[in-house]
Order: sequence, then C-alpha cells, then structure tokens
Amino acid sequence: MRKRMKKVLGRWITALLMTAISIGEIFAQGKAGITNATNEVKGYFDVGVDLTYAIGAVVGLVGAVKVYNKWSNGEQDTAKVASSWFGACIFLVVVATILRGFFKV
Repeated sequence: MRKRMKKVLGRWITALLMTAISIGEIFAQGKAGITNATNEVKGYFDVGVDLTYAIGAVVGLVGAVKVYNKWSNGEQDTAKVASSWFGACIFLVVVATILRGFFKV
C-alpha cells in the first residue's frame, strides 16, 4: 500500500511541476501576444481614425442633402433634422479625436 501511495504521490508532484512549467510558458506567450496585438492596433489606429472622419464626411453630405430637401419642400421640422444630422457628424469627429488622445497614438 505504501509503495502505491509513493507512486501516486510521485505522479502528482510530477504533474504539478509540469503544469507549473507549462503555465509559465503560457504567460510568457500571452505577454508577447498582447504586446504584438498592441503594436498591430497602433499600426491600424490612424487608418481607423481617418475612416471615421470619412464616414463623418459622408454622413454630413447625406444630412445636408436631406435637410435641403426638407427646407425646399417647406417642411416645419427642418431645424430638428439639421441639428440631429449635425450632431451625428460632430459625434463621429469628437469620438475619433478623443480615442486618439485617450490611447496616446
């Protein structure tokens, strides 16, 4: 019975040591992976901000056309529609600028 206990205990200790070694390797790979992902995101961040500005410009043009059509037709809620479209454009520009400052890119 004692031999069997020693054998089982030896296997448990071996398993714990192997687990500890593999966890250390996983954490080392995880840190390198996170660093690599951070560098990748920083590389694409300027492109994303420029894309956000472009989307804001398109939204602004579409909004301007819609507001002009409402104004030309003499509809009463032109100011409401204009402020909502203008607010959407400002939101996109502000979000892109704040993200750039927040992540220090």
